[in-house]
Formats: sequence, structure tokens, C-alpha cells
Amino acid sequence: MKKINLTNKLTILATFILFTLTPSYALGSKIIIVPRNAPKKYTVDYVQQLMPLYKKVSKEPVVCIALDMLQGTTGEFSREAILGNNLSLKPVKIEFKDLGAINANYKDFDALGWKKGKDLYIFINPRHQDAPPGALAALLSHEALHQDEYNSLAEETYAWTMEADVWTEILKLYPESDEKMHPLVNREDTLRTLFIKGGYTNRYIKKTVMSNEGYKNLPSTSPGFDDL
Repeated sequence: MKKINLTNKLTILATFILFTLTPSYALGSKIIIVPRNAPKKYTVDYVQQLMPLYKKVSKEPVVCIALDMLQGTTGEFSREAILGNNLSLKPVKIEFKDLGAINANYKDFDALGWKKGKDLYIFINPRHQDAPPGALAALLSHEALHQDEYNSLAEETYAWTMEADVWTEILKLYPESDEKMHPLVNREDTLRTLFIKGGYTNRYIKKTVMSNEGYKNLPSTSPGFDDL
């Protein structure tokens, strides 16, 4: 009797489960997976229609879905910025990337806005690849505000408040996004709590930014963010 390698059998089984339980379609020669935790409206056909709109930003379906979820929220501004309405006048490229490879100090960051030459990037920690797209949408609304090499306490306060506001709106539009226990959702829920506690203002978020050890060397203001 011919022996079958157990590892190969398990690999075949895992592949079968993945493609029977997760919606997918072929784009060229690549199989595109629709995230299991995407809102129901994001069917295979709908996601396939979205991909061309965001192809200069990312080829990741989860990123395209996250950007689409910003429509109808305060984060629409950020979505437009990512599509090219920003200081570089070019689409922002979004990637999941080991941030520690850029700088060891960044290894635990959730995301990072980056400028290289005239190009803008948003790098997301790979641990968030399986995060609900709605949580990624809130994170991207924050990072899209960082469009130059300057930063400040005022800019971070605005960005964190934007993120909290967008997450609050996302939960109203897509309540299934509140996937408890995911680290990115925990981050968003923490910000939302501060936002609501402050009467839907930046009152407590600003205090958190001011006390953040990572921001201790930032100036009070930066271009476009003159009011702390």
C-alpha cells in the first residue's frame, strides 16, 4: 500500500477548509481571499469591483474593504487623502510590514505613516492582518493624516481623535466589527472610551497624547496643526 505523508495530508486538508469556508475569487493568476470577518455586504462580487479602485494603494482585499468602509464616516477625508488628495498628490501605498525592520523602536507600533522621497506610505504591523476591516479603517483614518516629515502633539491629538470618532461611527454602521479580544479592536475600544468620556471631544485623548513617552520630544504644533 502506498504511504501518504501526514504533513502533506494536513496541508491539503487545511487548504480545502480555507477555500470552502472563505469566499474567494481569482484575479489574474492570484486567488483573492475575502476576509471572514468582513461585513456581509462585502460579497465576492462586490470586493472584486472594489479592487480596481484601490489598486494603486494596495492589492490586499482587507485594505480595500477597510477603505471602502470609511465612506459615510468622518474618515472620508482620510480615504480621499489615501487615494491621492494629499500633499504628495499621489496615492498612499499601504502595506503590512515588519516595522522592526525599519527601526527596532517601531517593532510594537500598530502602524506607521512614512514618507520616502515624494511618496507616502502607511505600514501596518502584520499582527493586524486578520483584524476586522472596520478596525483597520479606523487605524487608516489616523495614519492618513501624517503626510509629511513633521509631527507634533497637536497632529497626534487630531489623528487619535479622528480614529476614535471613526471607530464610533463604524460600530454604528457595522456593529459586527467589534470583534472582542483582537488587539486592534482593543486599541480602538480604548480610544472610543476616552472619546465618549470626554463628551465626544479630544479632552482625554489630548491628555493621553501629552503623557505618551513616545511623544515626549515632539513640538506642540506642526504645519497644518497649529491648535493644541
